[in-house]
Amino acid sequence: MHSLFSTMALVLFSVGVITLGAGVFVLVSRVLGQDLKLIAEQTAHLVKKGLAEEVSGLVGNAASLLDSLTQLIRTATGVGVFLVVAGMMLIFLAYVILRQA
Repeated sequence: MHSLFSTMALVLFSVGVITLGAGVFVLVSRVLGQDLKLIAEQTAHLVKKGLAEEVSGLVGNAASLLDSLTQLIRTATGVGVFLVVAGMMLIFLAYVILRQA
């Protein structure tokens, strides 16, 4: 019975570490990604150019693109935080199971 609990704790701990690592990777790669920064900079240039040349359609589309980028960053951050919390909970559950064994 002790080896069963030990095996369960080891599996939960391993899955927790993998989940925690995936969450940190998502947070670092998505939120701090160079592609998103580049798109945001280019969109800001489009807005400035659209305002200078009084092209209202260009400004509206650029504003929509900025809103979409903001939503993308929020979603990626939410997924990353969820994975980090889930990983920590799995590691804690593995600890609790190991203490009871």
